Amino acid sequence: MNSSIDLSVIIVNYNVKDFLQSLLLSLNKALKNISHEIIIVDNASTDGSVELIKNNFQNITLIANKENLGFSRANNQGLKNSNGKYLLLINPDTIVSEDTISEMINFFKNNPGTGLAGCKILNPDGSLQLACRRSFPGPWTSFCKVTGLSSLFPKSKIFARYNLTYLDENRSYEVDAVSGSFMMFTREVYEKIGGLDEEYFMYGEDLDFCYRIQKVGYKIFYVHNTKIIHYKGESTKRSTLDETRIFYNAMHLFVKKHFSTSLLVEFILRSAILFRGFISFLGKYKLIVFAIFLDALCFEISLFSAEKYYMGQKKWLGFPAESLIYIYTIPILIQFFVSAVSGVYKKNKLSIFKNIVSIIIGFLIITSLTFFFKQFAYSRAVVLITYSIFFILVILWRMIFRIFSKTGILNDEIKQRRILIVGTDDFSTNISEKIESNSIKLNKVIGLIGNTFSEIGKSISNYKIIGSIENIKKVIRDEKINEVVFSTSNLSYFQIMNIVSDCKNIGVEFKLVSKNLDYIVGKTSVEMLDDVPIIELSYNINQFPHKQIKILFDYFLGFIILFFIYPFIYLIFNNRKQKSELVKMLLKVPSVFTGKISFVGPKIISGNDSGFNKGKQGITGLWFTDSDEKNNFEKLDIFYSRNQNIWLDLDIIRRTLLKMRKIKHNG
Repeated sequence: MNSSIDLSVIIVNYNVKDFLQSLLLSLNKALKNISHEIIIVDNASTDGSVELIKNNFQNITLIANKENLGFSRANNQGLKNSNGKYLLLINPDTIVSEDTISEMINFFKNNPGTGLAGCKILNPDGSLQLACRRSFPGPWTSFCKVTGLSSLFPKSKIFARYNLTYLDENRSYEVDAVSGSFMMFTREVYEKIGGLDEEYFMYGEDLDFCYRIQKVGYKIFYVHNTKIIHYKGESTKRSTLDETRIFYNAMHLFVKKHFSTSLLVEFILRSAILFRGFISFLGKYKLIVFAIFLDALCFEISLFSAEKYYMGQKKWLGFPAESLIYIYTIPILIQFFVSAVSGVYKKNKLSIFKNIVSIIIGFLIITSLTFFFKQFAYSRAVVLITYSIFFILVILWRMIFRIFSKTGILNDEIKQRRILIVGTDDFSTNISEKIESNSIKLNKVIGLIGNTFSEIGKSISNYKIIGSIENIKKVIRDEKINEVVFSTSNLSYFQIMNIVSDCKNIGVEFKLVSKNLDYIVGKTSVEMLDDVPIIELSYNINQFPHKQIKILFDYFLGFIILFFIYPFIYLIFNNRKQKSELVKMLLKVPSVFTGKISFVGPKIISGNDSGFNKGKQGITGLWFTDSDEKNNFEKLDIFYSRNQNIWLDLDIIRRTLLKMRKIKHNG
């Protein structure tokens, strides 16, 4: 062992090259006056992580595995090659402050009984990541966690033991366990108990490690006076692993290993884990469960209504009592099977078109079956009535749901993002320009944040400084900001941590871009600063069924306006020199009906010579509802063509009418 090295930093990486680079840049500042080594164990990444390290970080020890060995085995590889007096296991999807390492080492020096410690860990929105201070999952602790008592009474010492939410996050104290995303411990501890238990592929190994450390007499501490940011779960997003199954398998293993001496304790804990797993499953697939439940209800209502209606129209006594159980179960099971095969039930999407197809197929199958099962067959008229009602109910509830939920009109991906840039140098304004020129998302940079109040009101490259670091929280609220992007060119990580911590729980996402990066690191994604070439993009407007639905919508709405509204508009307003925007649009309806233009579409059309086709020119569009001095028509047209669907078209028409009303009112 090289005793001259104070710290060995071990990072296990799996397909998070972008986050890893941000971490290494922050570690470079945090380790400036500390003798150290950095060991990166790469678990067979395919995103260029190994090449990045070899080309840009030659002073780092790299262990490149040929397969994904899991978190525990990979960390143990790094530990076996380490030489430091202190050892730090840290996740690649984190960012440390300039004082993080020095503060942690000082804590160990001032608290000699400490075997392992973790610092305060923040979520990207500034809130405390609860896993950074925990108790072991004993029977009562697990019961309170699983039943939600810990969430109902977060300040109760009795109910909130697992995440210790009753304790002040701004104080340091002894705990049972800390998060595996940041664990610092002494070499003495490592040599006494060994590395992580390799039975844990991922998850649970941190709890197990802390448990073993306490068993041999060392203390574990939560240290509040330094912070890191953890972009939780980034590696699992880039893998094919079922993280939910792996997590609960890890919890089973922990219980079996440490609580198997008591059958009652093991039973309670295993039951709690199974229940929690079931709740997690429901949470993950809640849209599917919700859709199946409503579809089943609609089918049974339709079948019952069809039976009663047909009994009233014909001299029919209804279904035989002994066949009711088959009549009300077999058809719906067939329909669910057809719907599932047709791809109707997705965990994050409600498809109306696929549902229509599945209903038609289900109707044909059940109608055909009535010829072969005479003892259970019923009039095909009842089948027809059932499916007619079922079709209306199912499509109706899906339309209502999509209109009033985030899966429908103008969801979060399509809404304009109001962005604040923290920084005032040339690099910050360059970021602003790149963000606003992005044609994949609608971005609007509201302004810049300076270092002092004296800078407020100044403009740099057409971007106004609207606040300072001191009042950034007020600016975020007043300007209804969605995202804050930090430029690290003239801002320390320590300042970033403090701002994020101070602005927690105000519903804003914080992102980070460093001077030598070409992407922005955020909570939910890594966003490229430079646009993807247009020819590589996929455009909804040219894809089936979007194209067919759009044509049907144009003809349907065009027919109504052309025969019921257009004649009056033409007779009254056609010869007038001054016309309102609404009248101008309505006078173009004949061209929609003939297929030359569309109700909603781009302002500037282009042919295949530019590599793609944006569809028919629109009477209205995002170019009318969302254009301003910085949003050029071309960008809005590309965005619309890429994201077009019937719900977006309906919302654009709604917002067009609202904007016209506003123009008329202001006029």
